[in-house]
Amino acid sequence: MDRFDAMRVFVRVVERRSFSLAADDLGLPRSTVTDAVKGLEARLGVRLLERTTRTVRPTLDGEAHYRRCLALISDLEDAEGAFGGARPKGLLRLEVQGTLARHFLLPNLPGFFAEYPDIEITMSESDRFIDLIREGVDCVLRFGKLPDSDMIARQVTMLERLTCATPDYFARFGTPTDPFALDGHRMIGIRSLTTGRLRPIEFVIDGELKQFPLPAPMAVTGPESYLACAKLGLGLVQVPRFHAEADLANGTLIPVLQRWPPPSVPVNLLYPRNRQLSPRVRVFIDYVMRMFARS
Repeated sequence: MDRFDAMRVFVRVVERRSFSLAADDLGLPRSTVTDAVKGLEARLGVRLLERTTRTVRPTLDGEAHYRRCLALISDLEDAEGAFGGARPKGLLRLEVQGTLARHFLLPNLPGFFAEYPDIEITMSESDRFIDLIREGVDCVLRFGKLPDSDMIARQVTMLERLTCATPDYFARFGTPTDPFALDGHRMIGIRSLTTGRLRPIEFVIDGELKQFPLPAPMAVTGPESYLACAKLGLGLVQVPRFHAEADLANGTLIPVLQRWPPPSVPVNLLYPRNRQLSPRVRVFIDYVMRMFARS
């Protein structure tokens, strides 16, 4: 194994805090990963990693060397890509909310693979906020308000939302004509995975955000279950228009209070601030930005 390959192995071990997980990511035997790090430590004459039975973490020298390795690997990939028309290649690890994946990302991936045939993608679906570096993820596509973090967030679009429910729900509870006339109504609760709190019904009224907490006999944490509960007539929901488009078109759901829309929600791409982006990550981010600009 040459020095740059050993650096790549070391970087993955630091990020995953595990020899076994790094070996799985790189498709190498665990013994090869262990030997690569030992050889790197012997060549440098310093201890780069502290090993315990439960975790692996970099020493101070290891943390410094990790950052140098990131810069060197990025420079090497840029240099190799600058000659002979070489295209970005390798494995790209994504974390995407399932609704965004199915409605936006997946339909556009054939075009991405046609443009970058040497890139492979592993995509996981989740609504939770993750530690990208610790979990070995290159970038995340999320909608909604973001918690404070040291990630870089690039906003790719804003999603219009609306308030709706089924005809059966309105037959039982009445059709509201004003946000201040919601007495007797109920909502389907969507619970934040970050705070554990239910998101209230909210409207922009005369330029100000007003919240209306309603009874929520049913609460969920995922957007697909949220929409499914709405179609069962269990309460009012506020969803991005794209997510309910088919149900609005066929009359399964009916929009109300459209003069007072809920605030739009941002869609962001997140990636680590403290590491160099590989060419495959950069081209993917650029592609997603163009994709949302078109749509």
